[in-house]
Amino acid sequence: MIHHTNCGMELFTDAVIGELLEDNLETAQFDGTTWSNPRHGGGSAAGRSIDWLTIPDRYGSVASDVRRIRAHPLVPGHIPIYGFLYHVATGRLEEIREASEAGRSTVASSAA
Repeated sequence: MIHHTNCGMELFTDAVIGELLEDNLETAQFDGTTWSNPRHGGGSAAGRSIDWLTIPDRYGSVASDVRRIRAHPLVPGHIPIYGFLYHVATGRLEEIREASEAGRSTVASSAA
């Protein structure tokens, strides 16, 4: 599992996108701090009931995703799952220890 820095999903919350969509369905604007709609009207409250998978904590998000994959019934327990963060500016790949620990194999290895 690899996430990356400078991800647009870190720039808003489910509440913010829900509010924007309730107001208007066209593309919103971001000034580096605040989101706003250039026009108003024609929105839908349906956007408030969606989990947009926003990322309030990039490290915690990697760990959460690894835990979700580890717990999925279609992922065999003997397959380890690792969590990383790709740093866009440097190209560095950082292992997120909490994520990799959560993704450890759940099957004990047998010594021959």
